Amino acid sequence: MEKRNAVCVLFGETVRALRKSQGFSQEEFADHAGIHRTYMGGIERGERNPTLTTVSRIAEALDVPIDELFAGKNHA
Repeated sequence: MEKRNAVCVLFGETVRALRKSQGFSQEEFADHAGIHRTYMGGIERGERNPTLTTVSRIAEALDVPIDELFAGKNHA
């Protein structure tokens, strides 16, 4: 089994928390962000290492600055 990168795991946990706080299902959010649902699930589980373009899409869809996606559990 492949070891997950701690940064990717923390990023995914943050994205999931923000998505849920905004009331999006994973499928709704993936569609809103223009990202395939299964890829979005992999991001949230820390199994994927998204490109900067994908990170930008996620931030835009959540209406948050990109740096907030890397704030971990310290986000509001």
